[in-house]
Amino acid sequence: MTNIPELIEGLKNRDDKKAYQCLKQLQNESAFSVAVYPFFHIFVEMLSDKNSYIRTRALILIAANAKWDTDYKIDEIIDSYLKHITDDKPITARQCIKALPSIVKNKPDLKLDIENALHKADPTKYKDSIRPLVEKDIQKALHDIENF
Repeated sequence: MTNIPELIEGLKNRDDKKAYQCLKQLQNESAFSVAVYPFFHIFVEMLSDKNSYIRTRALILIAANAKWDTDYKIDEIIDSYLKHITDDKPITARQCIKALPSIVKNKPDLKLDIENALHKADPTKYKDSIRPLVEKDIQKALHDIENF
């Protein structure tokens, strides 16, 4: 088994390639085991980091651990999570939107909150070049959520 605390620490590495490798390993571990879930509180803290890459990693790992969330931790922070649908950085917003169907799949009680947030999202704050991509991501997420 991998050293989870070391990988968690690596999520904030200044070298984005190393941090990304830590993210991928934690994501893979989360798919098969509850071993990463005890570090959930760290991901919540990372949601408010000034670095958008760190926020993105947090969003991805929170969603990846939704299936282990028997303590309803995601329910407690869902409003903070959903704010990232229109994160200042469009790449972070897109990753948030893409992760939402997996949260709904594992936490169906949050479906209505997530759908409402997606319907209310206003991607007009983004440049014309990225706005259609965000809008398309929102539509795809809503479609995927509807089909669960």
